[in-house]
Amino acid sequence: MFDVLSLPLSLLPSTPPATPAKPLQCPATTPIRRRLYTKPSPLLSRPFSFTSSPKQPLNCSSSSMPFQDSSSSQDSLLYSRAYWVSKTIIAWNVDVGDGSCYLYASKVAALSVTDDGIQGLDAEIKLEEDSTGLPPNVIEKFPHIQNYRAFKVPPALDTKSLLKCQLAVAAFNSHGKCSNATGLQLPGILDELFSYDGPLGAFYLEEAVSLYLWAPTAQAVHAHIYKDPVGGSPLEIIQLVETNGVWSTKGPKRWEGCYYVYEVSVYHPSTLQIEKCYANDPYARGLSSDGRRTLFVNLDSNSLKPEGWDELADKKPDILSFSDISIYELHIRDFSANDKTVNPDFCGGYMAFTLQDSAGVLHLKKLSNAGITHVHLLPTFQFAGVDDESENWKYVDYKILKKLPPDSAEQQVQITAIQNDDAYNWGYNPVLWGVPKGSYASDPNGPCRIIEFRKMIQALNHIGLRIVLDVVYNHLHASGPFDKDSVLDKIVPGYYLRRNNDGFIENSTCVNNTASEHYMVERLIIDDLLSWSINYKVDGFRFDLMGHIMKSTMVKAKDALWRLTKERNGVDGSRIYIYGEGWDFGEVAENGRGINASQFNICGTGIGSFNDRIRDAMLGGSPFGHPLQQGFITGLFLEPNGHDHGTKAVEREMLASAKDHIQVGMAANLRDFVLTDFEGKERKGSEVFTHGGTPVAYALLPTETVNYVSAHDNETLFDIVSLKTPVEISVEERCRINHFATTIIALSQGIPFFHAGDEMLRSKSLDRDSYNSGDWFNRLDFTYHSNNWGFGLPPKEKNEKNWPLIQPRLADPSFKPQRSHILAAVENFMNVLRIRYSSPLFRLRTANAIQQRVRFHNTGPSWVPGVIVMSIEDGNEGVPGISQLDPNFSYIVVIFNACPTEASFISSTLRGRALQLHPIQVMSTDEVVKNSSYEALSGCFTVPARTTSVFVEARKNLNNLWC
Repeated sequence: MFDVLSLPLSLLPSTPPATPAKPLQCPATTPIRRRLYTKPSPLLSRPFSFTSSPKQPLNCSSSSMPFQDSSSSQDSLLYSRAYWVSKTIIAWNVDVGDGSCYLYASKVAALSVTDDGIQGLDAEIKLEEDSTGLPPNVIEKFPHIQNYRAFKVPPALDTKSLLKCQLAVAAFNSHGKCSNATGLQLPGILDELFSYDGPLGAFYLEEAVSLYLWAPTAQAVHAHIYKDPVGGSPLEIIQLVETNGVWSTKGPKRWEGCYYVYEVSVYHPSTLQIEKCYANDPYARGLSSDGRRTLFVNLDSNSLKPEGWDELADKKPDILSFSDISIYELHIRDFSANDKTVNPDFCGGYMAFTLQDSAGVLHLKKLSNAGITHVHLLPTFQFAGVDDESENWKYVDYKILKKLPPDSAEQQVQITAIQNDDAYNWGYNPVLWGVPKGSYASDPNGPCRIIEFRKMIQALNHIGLRIVLDVVYNHLHASGPFDKDSVLDKIVPGYYLRRNNDGFIENSTCVNNTASEHYMVERLIIDDLLSWSINYKVDGFRFDLMGHIMKSTMVKAKDALWRLTKERNGVDGSRIYIYGEGWDFGEVAENGRGINASQFNICGTGIGSFNDRIRDAMLGGSPFGHPLQQGFITGLFLEPNGHDHGTKAVEREMLASAKDHIQVGMAANLRDFVLTDFEGKERKGSEVFTHGGTPVAYALLPTETVNYVSAHDNETLFDIVSLKTPVEISVEERCRINHFATTIIALSQGIPFFHAGDEMLRSKSLDRDSYNSGDWFNRLDFTYHSNNWGFGLPPKEKNEKNWPLIQPRLADPSFKPQRSHILAAVENFMNVLRIRYSSPLFRLRTANAIQQRVRFHNTGPSWVPGVIVMSIEDGNEGVPGISQLDPNFSYIVVIFNACPTEASFISSTLRGRALQLHPIQVMSTDEVVKNSSYEALSGCFTVPARTTSVFVEARKNLNNLWC
């Protein structure tokens, strides 16, 4: 879950917003960008005509205008507080009373508000208020302005021409004095008049190349064609022709392999000027380095396909059900940047995945063989924050850093000094969604990035792993007419980005929130997903801040993907899994902009969302709370760390509540799953509440829950365990807790999700937000020699307030795991995955099956603190009742003992069963788990400290399945 920072909005939209380093954790300020281009004032390229009402004398008085937050009346046009919502309606939150309201337009953006009235206009149109208010369809599309007044626009108006101008509305009192004026937001009218489903981007025929660009507010569009990726003069400049908002041209076949940039002349509300914007194609499928130019590239060309590419769909590892999925989250650069077994030319890039014998690939093979099905790659599209040209990267001398003390502040000083010029960033800074990132390719120019990306996908599929791409459609890195990374806001200013009621861009996701509620934004998202699925044969998508996208967009995206077939598209869309972060905050909270894809709204769609409830109950508190607050696995009540949680009675109740939250999560967080809570009451999952009063459960289907205890955000699992547990416990115990946490996730119903390195005790030296902390703090060691603990105090920006807690832990050598600990952790993780995949009972496919078969036993007021007891029952072939799913086991009991001591649990319900420790645990090198026992006569289970023990009732003839 992201840390949500509320960023101050600029009063002046001409002042660019802060450039994000990583979503939701942006610096508050950034240097103001210098304007790069002089301001043109082109005329419209076709005759300009309006149907307008007779002019009324304008006698505006600035003193009568309510512009208390502006320095002059002219500043009113910097705001866009009115909405042109349909062809015949403008919505504005202003009471005209006995006065009047007018719409103004200027072809050359010359409108101004002075003491003498509205100046610089080409047309004035009188608007009449509609006393019935806004119609239901408008309120449904724009719920945040449902109480605005409706003003009728004359139906005979030449609206399409008018939309290419600077527009404003002004209100006048009964004496003819101007009382208010503002600019207009246009998405509503643009959607009504210009929604378009035809071709966009570049299309390749046998003898020609065609370009299509949706830009209905543009006055002129040219394509600059270049031979080279950078520098030089254009080979030619082509003027595109407009048809109903779509600009197009047809060029020769020789354009293929060249580059192009669009020049768009358009009114931009952030500058109040007609600007000449230079932008890439929003539908770009290839780029030059750093996105300077769009590459003409035909992704269907055989020259871009690795051998066997077209047959890859038939060779992918099979997935019978989404319930069989388990996900491993990995950053491309983390995977190989520090791997000495990788060719230096491939380190940190796509091609590292194609090697067969590198340490990293060998580790992925182990994971695949144990049961991991999907690798989730952090952003791989073209993002800002890392130069595509490797020769421009800056480095620090690791030999010097390694000599520094483990708690020194010097490492982070050197790393952060170059952090914006090195090779590292998580990538949540979208520039263009549809092109692979150039910095991960051997050559960022030309088609190399396309070919290597495909080879990466193919190589991972060949070792049994499907691929999930992390997509970031909720925001864009840049906006405005001048930023080199701005694209969509140059093409149709004010449309693609969601704006507040003053007309300024919403920044709740950090910066430049996108507006999927607008038709062409939704279309671009879906088209992009289809392109990645068809052209790169990816197997799933993880949506960053999915709650900021509309539910309808997500459902349409899923339906579009599922319609893909091997016969038509070369991929089986029914095997593409999508999930995301369903957080509900910002301007979209509580359906503020329409029904959004939040956790509670998305249920029933089959789309997954991250379950933060189970994470917080396990670890304690939340990423926003006190770092020492303990949870179920970190010692709450059972092993205090000195933090004041309240009285022992309060701590016991907190632990009991955390156990209930975990149990609901282990039942796939199903809202209708019935369990007995710690008070002895039967409740549905939706009737168990968090501390804030929110229902714990929200899912209707098992695959709608993605259970996790750690991810790229916040501290790693080992780090948070090291922070929250008492300082006096041993490193062996912390390693055991680390593994204990992964067992809860691995053996839960729903989709288990693991952060890369948790199985190796991965540390980031207690960095809580390593988005830009370089290879030094983010390294992975697949040779298992180091877990990266004690590499210096983590970067000051996000961690300084916790340095007093962090420093003594890093300085204490007893906190650092040895290689033997790491090797044991890896083996234990592989074993728990093997246990998950040893029985379909751990991967039940329906809510009904979970309710019928899964039961929790250590419940009610007499519960044993720190112990969760779960049973999963199977039927027997030919016997009435529940059906048989598992050919090997008829009954499974899992005991999770979070206590620092051995725990016993007696159950009359489980007495007399033929339960034995799971064969995989019997054969494990973990000698502790082998001390687990069960007495059939008494129904007593005994489980060692910080241990998960799996007991199975075997059917006959197992045939040494786990030998």
